[in-house]
Amino acid sequence: VYEGESIYNYLQVTEDERNVSLSTNVLFGVQSVYQKDDAIIHDYYHYALAAPYMAGVLDKPDFRVLILGMGSGTYAANLDRYFPSVRVEGVEIDEKITEISRTYFHLDPDIPVATYDGRAYLAAVRDRYDLIMVDAYQDITIPFQMSSLEFFTLVSDHLTEDGVMIVNMNMRSDREGSINEYLSDTITHVFENVYRISVRSTTNRILFASHDPAILDRCGTALDEDVGPLPYFLKTYILPDLERCTPGPHILTDDRAPVELLGMRAIDDIIRDEIAYYKGVFEREGFAGLFRLITG
Repeated sequence: VYEGESIYNYLQVTEDERNVSLSTNVLFGVQSVYQKDDAIIHDYYHYALAAPYMAGVLDKPDFRVLILGMGSGTYAANLDRYFPSVRVEGVEIDEKITEISRTYFHLDPDIPVATYDGRAYLAAVRDRYDLIMVDAYQDITIPFQMSSLEFFTLVSDHLTEDGVMIVNMNMRSDREGSINEYLSDTITHVFENVYRISVRSTTNRILFASHDPAILDRCGTALDEDVGPLPYFLKTYILPDLERCTPGPHILTDDRAPVELLGMRAIDDIIRDEIAYYKGVFEREGFAGLFRLITG
């Protein structure tokens, strides 16, 4: 339904009977999805809805959320759907994506979105938020200035005392010294309580961080008090699978944040795994097996 370019991206919007999707010029096909129905699925923006409960959304009449990397507004739309009293602000460096989000993804026109770099925006404002989502990583395209110890310290400074940061990491890699390990280790040197969970059937990994040690207990209590499909989903699939992160030696700083090299290493791992799969098919079934696999 739309195809064009901005100063940052090639942009394509597609639509079917269930979803509207945004694709940009990065490794994997889809960066944002707007669901036309209310189904709760295993995707990062539903997993991340545990964070408001961690930060006490049910007990705060003025709950503020900042999204760094607003994209098409998928997470903002879900916050509005399940927590309509929450105040959401967004930051998105690509103004064209914000225009597309208003036109094709039903982003509420009352939600303000600043056209700015996420870190520069934090440096320019003094507000504090109950929840800050860092969603500026597109596969291996990770802004180095939003991956360092100094950046996460800046995020910490803009959170309330029991506030929560969410980080959506799009590239899953578990080898020693992977980009995800660097990000996790860096964050655990800023926040005392850090938990992660892998999103089923995707490459996404969600990380929750806070200075408040009570976030999991608060979340569990709130989910027991709330009713509906979302609390059931979070109690069943999210809370039991959260894994605590411990501090490690891999730290990214403003002086040294080789995110491009780490991202390329993750891509090399993916390519190696894919080649190994096709090589196995060839060894078992020959060219005929490869042909059947490729042609479907």
